[in-house]
Amino acid sequence: MHRKKPTILVTGNKGQVGQELQVLASQFVDFQYIFVDVEELDITDPQAVKVFFEKNPVQYCINCAAYTAVDKAETETNLAWKVNAVGPENLARACATHGVSLLHLSTDYVYHSQQNKPHIETDLTNPQGTYARTKLNGDEAVLKNHPTGGMVIRTSWVYSSFGNNFVKTMLRLGAERGELSVIYDQIGTPTYARDLAETMLLILQKVENESVDRILLKGIYHFSNEGVTSWYDFAVAIFEAKKMPVKVRPIETRDYPAAAKRPPFSVLNKSKIKATFGLEIPHWQQSLKACLELL
Repeated sequence: MHRKKPTILVTGNKGQVGQELQVLASQFVDFQYIFVDVEELDITDPQAVKVFFEKNPVQYCINCAAYTAVDKAETETNLAWKVNAVGPENLARACATHGVSLLHLSTDYVYHSQQNKPHIETDLTNPQGTYARTKLNGDEAVLKNHPTGGMVIRTSWVYSSFGNNFVKTMLRLGAERGELSVIYDQIGTPTYARDLAETMLLILQKVENESVDRILLKGIYHFSNEGVTSWYDFAVAIFEAKKMPVKVRPIETRDYPAAAKRPPFSVLNKSKIKATFGLEIPHWQQSLKACLELL
Protein backbone atom coordinates (compact mmCIF):
# COMPACT_ATOMS: atom_id res chain seq x y z
CA MET A 1 0.00 0.00 0.00
CA HIS A 2 1.33 3.44 -0.92
CA ARG A 3 1.85 5.87 1.91
CA LYS A 4 0.07 9.18 1.38
CA LYS A 5 2.49 11.99 0.56
CA PRO A 6 2.90 14.55 3.35
CA THR A 7 1.53 18.00 2.55
CA ILE A 8 3.43 21.27 2.86
CA LEU A 9 1.44 24.49 3.22
CA VAL A 10 3.36 27.47 1.81
CA THR A 11 2.09 30.94 2.76
CA GLY A 12 3.18 34.07 0.92
CA ASN A 13 3.49 32.21 -2.39
CA LYS A 14 3.86 35.44 -4.40
CA GLY A 15 7.07 36.47 -2.63
CA GLN A 16 10.59 35.60 -3.73
CA VAL A 17 10.98 32.46 -1.62
CA GLY A 18 7.37 31.41 -2.20
CA GLN A 19 7.84 31.54 -5.96
CA GLU A 20 11.12 29.62 -5.76
CA LEU A 21 9.36 26.92 -3.71
CA GLN A 22 6.78 26.60 -6.50
CA VAL A 23 9.57 26.08 -9.04
CA LEU A 24 11.24 23.44 -6.84
CA ALA A 25 8.00 21.57 -6.10
CA SER A 26 8.41 19.65 -9.37
CA GLN A 27 11.81 18.33 -8.13
CA PHE A 28 10.72 17.51 -4.57
CA VAL A 29 7.96 15.11 -5.57
CA ASP A 30 7.78 13.29 -2.21
CA PHE A 31 5.47 16.05 -1.02
CA GLN A 32 2.10 17.51 -1.91
CA TYR A 33 1.83 21.29 -1.76
CA ILE A 34 -0.78 23.91 -0.96
CA PHE A 35 0.42 27.35 -2.08
CA VAL A 36 -1.52 30.32 -0.72
CA ASP A 37 -1.30 34.08 -0.59
CA VAL A 38 -3.50 36.57 1.24
CA GLU A 39 -6.41 35.96 -1.18
CA GLU A 40 -6.60 32.28 -0.22
CA LEU A 41 -5.56 32.64 3.43
CA ASP A 42 -5.26 35.84 5.42
CA ILE A 43 -2.84 34.79 8.16
CA THR A 44 -3.66 37.95 10.17
CA ASP A 45 -7.22 36.61 10.70
CA PRO A 46 -7.12 33.99 13.51
CA GLN A 47 -10.53 32.55 12.61
CA ALA A 48 -9.58 32.16 8.93
CA VAL A 49 -6.37 30.35 9.96
CA LYS A 50 -8.24 28.07 12.38
CA VAL A 51 -10.82 27.09 9.74
CA PHE A 52 -8.17 26.59 7.04
CA PHE A 53 -6.20 24.14 9.21
CA GLU A 54 -9.38 22.26 10.15
CA LYS A 55 -10.29 21.82 6.47
CA ASN A 56 -6.80 21.16 5.08
CA PRO A 57 -4.73 18.50 6.84
CA VAL A 58 -1.04 19.44 6.43
CA GLN A 59 2.13 18.07 8.02
CA TYR A 60 4.40 21.08 7.45
CA CYS A 61 3.93 24.83 7.04
CA ILE A 62 6.54 27.16 5.52
CA ASN A 63 5.65 30.76 6.32
CA CYS A 64 7.06 33.04 3.61
CA ALA A 65 4.40 35.71 4.17
CA ALA A 66 5.94 38.97 5.38
CA TYR A 67 5.70 42.73 5.17
CA THR A 68 9.16 43.56 3.79
CA ALA A 69 8.98 47.22 2.72
CA VAL A 70 11.53 48.29 5.34
CA ASP A 71 11.17 52.08 4.98
CA LYS A 72 7.43 52.07 4.27
CA ALA A 73 6.90 50.12 7.49
CA GLU A 74 7.73 53.31 9.40
CA THR A 75 4.42 54.78 8.22
CA GLU A 76 2.42 51.53 7.73
CA THR A 77 3.20 50.37 11.25
CA ASN A 78 -0.09 48.58 11.88
CA LEU A 79 -0.01 46.59 8.64
CA ALA A 80 3.62 45.57 9.23
CA TRP A 81 2.75 44.46 12.76
CA LYS A 82 -0.27 42.44 11.61
CA VAL A 83 1.59 40.59 8.86
CA ASN A 84 4.96 40.15 10.64
CA ALA A 85 3.81 39.54 14.22
CA VAL A 86 0.11 38.63 14.41
CA GLY A 87 0.20 36.35 11.33
CA PRO A 88 3.05 34.13 12.59
CA GLU A 89 1.35 33.88 16.01
CA ASN A 90 -1.89 32.68 14.38
CA LEU A 91 0.02 30.13 12.29
CA ALA A 92 2.05 28.92 15.28
CA ARG A 93 -1.09 28.35 17.34
CA ALA A 94 -2.83 26.43 14.54
CA CYS A 95 0.31 24.40 13.80
CA ALA A 96 0.72 23.52 17.49
CA THR A 97 -2.93 22.44 17.73
CA HIS A 98 -2.67 20.17 14.68
CA GLY A 99 0.87 18.82 15.26
CA VAL A 100 2.27 20.64 12.22
CA SER A 101 5.96 21.64 12.03
CA LEU A 102 6.26 25.36 11.20
CA LEU A 103 9.24 26.83 9.36
CA HIS A 104 9.04 30.61 9.73
CA LEU A 105 11.30 32.94 7.77
CA SER A 106 12.86 35.88 9.57
CA THR A 107 15.61 38.43 9.10
CA ASP A 108 19.13 39.57 10.01
CA TYR A 109 17.58 42.98 10.86
CA VAL A 110 16.73 41.71 14.36
CA TYR A 111 20.47 42.05 15.15
CA HIS A 112 21.84 45.58 15.21
CA SER A 113 25.16 46.03 16.94
CA GLN A 114 28.73 47.21 16.52
CA GLN A 115 30.15 43.68 16.62
CA ASN A 116 32.27 42.50 13.71
CA LYS A 117 32.02 38.72 13.97
CA PRO A 118 29.19 36.66 12.46
CA HIS A 119 26.03 36.51 14.56
CA ILE A 120 25.11 33.25 16.25
CA GLU A 121 21.53 32.32 17.11
CA THR A 122 21.95 33.17 20.81
CA ASP A 123 23.25 36.71 20.21
CA LEU A 124 21.25 39.54 21.75
CA THR A 125 18.69 41.13 19.45
CA ASN A 126 18.44 44.89 19.08
CA PRO A 127 15.92 45.70 16.35
CA GLN A 128 15.88 49.27 15.02
CA GLY A 129 12.76 50.37 13.22
CA THR A 130 9.28 48.96 12.71
CA TYR A 131 10.19 46.23 10.22
CA ALA A 132 12.92 44.79 12.48
CA ARG A 133 10.80 45.04 15.62
CA THR A 134 7.73 43.41 14.07
CA LYS A 135 9.84 40.58 12.62
CA LEU A 136 11.33 39.92 16.06
CA ASN A 137 7.79 39.98 17.55
CA GLY A 138 6.88 37.29 14.99
CA ASP A 139 9.90 35.15 15.88
CA GLU A 140 9.03 35.35 19.58
CA ALA A 141 5.38 34.50 18.89
CA VAL A 142 6.37 31.38 16.91
CA LEU A 143 8.76 30.13 19.61
CA LYS A 144 6.31 30.85 22.43
CA ASN A 145 3.17 29.41 20.82
CA HIS A 146 4.80 26.36 19.21
CA PRO A 147 7.79 25.45 21.42
CA THR A 148 8.00 21.86 20.15
CA GLY A 149 7.73 22.52 16.42
CA GLY A 150 8.29 26.19 15.62
CA MET A 151 11.50 26.75 13.64
CA VAL A 152 12.65 30.31 12.96
CA ILE A 153 15.08 30.70 10.04
CA ARG A 154 16.79 34.09 9.99
CA THR A 155 18.23 35.06 6.62
CA SER A 156 19.75 38.12 4.94
CA TRP A 157 19.86 40.17 1.73
CA VAL A 158 17.45 37.94 -0.20
CA TYR A 159 17.30 38.17 -4.00
CA SER A 160 15.82 36.05 -6.78
CA SER A 161 14.86 36.10 -10.44
CA PHE A 162 11.35 36.80 -9.06
CA GLY A 163 10.01 39.93 -7.37
CA ASN A 164 11.80 43.17 -6.53
CA ASN A 165 15.28 42.98 -5.06
CA PHE A 166 18.75 44.54 -5.09
CA VAL A 167 20.05 42.48 -8.03
CA LYS A 168 17.16 43.45 -10.31
CA THR A 169 17.33 47.08 -9.18
CA MET A 170 21.05 47.25 -9.99
CA LEU A 171 20.50 45.70 -13.44
CA ARG A 172 17.72 48.19 -14.19
CA LEU A 173 19.62 51.26 -12.95
CA GLY A 174 22.86 50.07 -14.54
CA ALA A 175 21.13 49.84 -17.92
CA GLU A 176 19.76 53.38 -17.48
CA ARG A 177 22.91 55.08 -16.13
CA GLY A 178 26.63 54.69 -16.55
CA GLU A 179 27.39 55.44 -12.91
CA LEU A 180 25.85 54.46 -9.57
CA SER A 181 26.60 55.21 -5.92
CA VAL A 182 26.25 52.25 -3.55
CA ILE A 183 26.76 51.93 0.22
CA TYR A 184 30.01 50.24 1.26
CA ASP A 185 29.79 50.39 5.07
CA GLN A 186 27.01 47.84 5.53
CA ILE A 187 28.43 44.32 5.59
CA GLY A 188 26.48 41.08 5.17
CA THR A 189 25.82 38.14 2.88
CA PRO A 190 23.48 37.94 -0.12
CA THR A 191 21.07 34.99 -0.07
CA TYR A 192 19.72 33.46 -3.27
CA ALA A 193 16.06 32.70 -2.53
CA ARG A 194 16.29 29.43 -4.49
CA ASP A 195 19.07 28.17 -2.20
CA LEU A 196 16.96 29.03 0.85
CA ALA A 197 13.88 27.35 -0.62
CA GLU A 198 15.86 24.25 -1.59
CA THR A 199 17.44 24.04 1.87
CA MET A 200 14.04 24.02 3.58
CA LEU A 201 12.75 21.28 1.27
CA LEU A 202 15.95 19.26 1.76
CA ILE A 203 15.52 19.51 5.53
CA LEU A 204 11.90 18.32 5.32
CA GLN A 205 12.96 15.51 2.98
CA LYS A 206 15.56 14.39 5.55
CA VAL A 207 12.90 14.44 8.26
CA GLU A 208 10.59 12.33 6.08
CA ASN A 209 13.24 9.73 5.24
CA GLU A 210 14.19 9.74 8.94
CA SER A 211 17.84 10.73 8.47
CA VAL A 212 17.15 13.59 10.91
CA ASP A 213 14.66 13.74 13.77
CA ARG A 214 11.56 15.89 13.39
CA ILE A 215 12.13 17.16 16.94
CA LEU A 216 15.02 19.26 15.52
CA LEU A 217 12.52 21.47 13.66
CA LYS A 218 12.34 23.97 16.50
CA GLY A 219 14.24 27.00 17.74
CA ILE A 220 16.30 29.56 15.81
CA TYR A 221 18.56 28.79 12.85
CA HIS A 222 20.54 31.01 10.47
CA PHE A 223 20.73 30.62 6.71
CA SER A 224 22.43 32.73 4.05
CA ASN A 225 24.89 31.90 1.33
CA GLU A 226 28.56 31.55 2.34
CA GLY A 227 30.97 34.48 2.23
CA VAL A 228 30.91 38.12 3.24
CA THR A 229 30.50 41.33 1.19
CA SER A 230 29.23 44.91 1.19
CA TRP A 231 26.39 46.30 -0.91
CA TYR A 232 29.03 48.12 -2.97
CA ASP A 233 31.01 44.93 -3.69
CA PHE A 234 27.77 43.07 -4.39
CA ALA A 235 26.86 45.67 -7.03
CA VAL A 236 30.36 45.49 -8.58
CA ALA A 237 30.05 41.67 -8.76
CA ILE A 238 26.65 41.93 -10.49
CA PHE A 239 27.95 44.26 -13.21
CA GLU A 240 31.15 42.23 -13.69
CA ALA A 241 29.18 39.01 -14.09
CA LYS A 242 26.87 40.67 -16.63
CA LYS A 243 29.82 42.45 -18.34
CA MET A 244 28.05 45.80 -17.93
CA PRO A 245 30.34 48.88 -18.09
CA VAL A 246 28.87 50.60 -15.02
CA LYS A 247 31.03 52.69 -12.71
CA VAL A 248 30.13 52.03 -9.08
CA ARG A 249 31.09 54.63 -6.48
CA PRO A 250 31.32 53.62 -2.79
CA ILE A 251 29.34 55.86 -0.41
CA GLU A 252 28.65 55.79 3.33
CA THR A 253 25.27 55.02 4.91
CA ARG A 254 25.00 58.64 6.05
CA ASP A 255 25.17 59.77 2.39
CA TYR A 256 21.99 57.82 1.62
CA PRO A 257 19.34 58.78 4.19
CA ALA A 258 16.54 56.23 4.70
CA ALA A 259 13.50 56.13 6.98
CA ALA A 260 14.65 52.93 8.73
CA LYS A 261 18.10 52.10 10.08
CA ARG A 262 19.99 49.19 8.53
CA PRO A 263 22.30 46.92 10.53
CA PRO A 264 25.95 47.87 9.86
CA PHE A 265 27.10 44.25 10.16
CA SER A 266 24.74 41.32 9.73
CA VAL A 267 26.84 38.36 8.64
CA LEU A 268 25.16 35.19 9.96
CA ASN A 269 27.00 32.21 11.39
CA LYS A 270 25.46 29.10 9.80
CA SER A 271 27.31 26.37 11.72
CA LYS A 272 24.16 25.26 13.56
CA ILE A 273 21.97 24.61 10.52
CA LYS A 274 24.86 22.96 8.63
CA ALA A 275 25.77 20.62 11.50
CA THR A 276 22.18 19.79 12.50
CA PHE A 277 20.92 18.93 9.02
CA GLY A 278 24.15 17.95 7.23
CA LEU A 279 24.05 20.80 4.71
CA GLU A 280 26.55 22.33 2.33
CA ILE A 281 25.83 25.93 1.35
CA PRO A 282 27.12 27.53 -1.87
CA HIS A 283 29.17 30.74 -1.89
CA TRP A 284 27.19 33.88 -2.71
CA GLN A 285 29.16 34.57 -5.92
CA GLN A 286 28.39 31.09 -7.27
CA SER A 287 24.68 31.53 -6.51
CA LEU A 288 24.64 35.04 -7.98
CA LYS A 289 25.91 33.64 -11.29
CA ALA A 290 23.19 30.96 -11.24
CA CYS A 291 20.51 33.62 -10.70
CA LEU A 292 21.90 35.98 -13.34
CA GLU A 293 21.75 33.18 -15.92
CA LEU A 294 17.96 33.08 -15.36
CA LEU A 295 17.76 36.87 -15.80
